[in-house]
Amino acid sequence: MTVVAAYLYRHGKRVRAVSIDEKVDCPADRSEFVWIGICDPTDAEMRTLKEQYNLHPLAVEDAIKADQLPKVDVYGDQLFVVARTAQLEDDKIAYGETAIFVGHSHIISVRHGSARSHKALREQLEAAPTLLINGVDYVLHAILDYVVDGYLPIMESIEDEVLAMEQRTIDAFLGRDEIVRIFGLRREMIRFQRILGPMGEVAGKIVRLDLPCIDTEAKPYFSDVLDHVRRVQTMVEGLREVLTSVFEFSNLLEQQRTGAITRQLAAWAAILAVPTAIAGIYGMNFENMPELKTEYGYFVVLGVIAVVCSALYVKFKQAKWL
Repeated sequence: MTVVAAYLYRHGKRVRAVSIDEKVDCPADRSEFVWIGICDPTDAEMRTLKEQYNLHPLAVEDAIKADQLPKVDVYGDQLFVVARTAQLEDDKIAYGETAIFVGHSHIISVRHGSARSHKALREQLEAAPTLLINGVDYVLHAILDYVVDGYLPIMESIEDEVLAMEQRTIDAFLGRDEIVRIFGLRREMIRFQRILGPMGEVAGKIVRLDLPCIDTEAKPYFSDVLDHVRRVQTMVEGLREVLTSVFEFSNLLEQQRTGAITRQLAAWAAILAVPTAIAGIYGMNFENMPELKTEYGYFVVLGVIAVVCSALYVKFKQAKWL
């Protein structure tokens, strides 16, 4: 059975458990409603919910497929909201989907691929029923806020990894694995931005538009959700810039270090060229060469080599080539 929780609430208090095939009649003042949480439902369970709560067939189809971007749809006097959940799995961001049906006296959340249960959220709201007493729109806000708050730990974890990578870049060359990780994280950030944009639109539409089941007094709460989405968007954009900077900075340092090594090799080649040239000349097997019979010629040549090489060494040292 995939029903996680299904309860009737009255004046902010849990009254009793309900069955998904049970029709519950609630008063018109919205003080009483049913909150059903279901995870990876079967087609039969969704058909039962559709019949009991008059859910729109297109919304039910979207909730079963679980391949939608975040959105808000209006079907008569009911709302259908899709939110995307996210979590870190093996250093990658894995996405799930939560579809929410909102009616006058019912709210049904359908989760797919999300490891974060709504049990803790339900317990939190039941412990402080000041929001539950106001109806389903406040529960909708709590679910969306719960989903969006799950984004922040992901960004903080990735941020710590990127900052550590940035520090390693200063100390040493980046290896192939780290470069691959940089490009992998950039792809993850791009994919995440494709989720955050529509999530921000969902909260923005609920704030701006006159939608069924949403009271005017509840709109500031959804504005807070929008602020949280924008905060995460800012973090994602900043991380993308840092990742680009880390890669470019690594390339710059590598070019700088390669240039320094090249200059050192060139300097030593110039220094060694002096004894090489002299030794090469006097290594020729000619009969008539000057200074061959000089008593101290050998020591003079060694002295000349030492003086010239020393002068070159000092010059290159001053030029910071060595």
